[in-house]
Amino acid sequence: MLGALSLSPADCLILFCAAFAGGLVDAIAGGGGLITVPALMAVGLPPHLALGTNKLQSSCGTSVAVWHYAKAGLIRTPGVWLAVVCAAIAGAAGAFAVGLVGRELLRQIVPGLLAAVAVYTAFNRRFGLEPGKPRLAPWQVAVGCGVLLGGYDGFFGPGTGSFWMLALVTLLGLDLSRATGYTKAANLASNLGSLAVFLTAGAVHYGAAAVMIAGQLLGARIGSGLVIANGAKVVRPVFLTVVFALTVKLMLDAWW
Repeated sequence: MLGALSLSPADCLILFCAAFAGGLVDAIAGGGGLITVPALMAVGLPPHLALGTNKLQSSCGTSVAVWHYAKAGLIRTPGVWLAVVCAAIAGAAGAFAVGLVGRELLRQIVPGLLAAVAVYTAFNRRFGLEPGKPRLAPWQVAVGCGVLLGGYDGFFGPGTGSFWMLALVTLLGLDLSRATGYTKAANLASNLGSLAVFLTAGAVHYGAAAVMIAGQLLGARIGSGLVIANGAKVVRPVFLTVVFALTVKLMLDAWW
């Protein structure tokens, strides 16, 4: 188990493998925290420290994914940088609000919302396979989703990437590849905003983060490469799997 200052070889192996898997999944469809947060808690970190450490290591992996998506031209969507700014500010505000407001209502509501996303995506077989018709202006999506989803990410978090993907495909008409690039950029911003709050509070275990960053970088590199090479063929099944898994986990957390 994890000591106050050191990691055992077994701890390091668990955290590296979890971070690799989390980075791979996160780069494709989000939801890597399903793997990395339980791993951090399994080696002995209390919940608040696990969440802060997870934000640090996942931000590094997401940075790699964003870099590769940007080079591939998947983050050229109008409004994306406005969304980044809004998400960063809202993410910090959301993380700060955690200590002031209870999160129990979200624990009850979010599983149902994710279940709706999963059902809609599963039955809409053309979801994100081709560009569609925008329903809102890019700046409207950037500000609205940046504030709402960035704040949600900092305050609670699970399913943020899934909600971004749904919004970008349905409201902006993006295909899944471009929606993934946009989502990763916005997720990185809200992660960094909330991470600043965790760092200020001292809620990060740097030893665990260092081990996990190595795995995250490798997983994120492979995951983003798969999306760039295969597009919706790889994004859709992983996205559906992550959404269903998140729904089940959150329902268990909320009701049992």
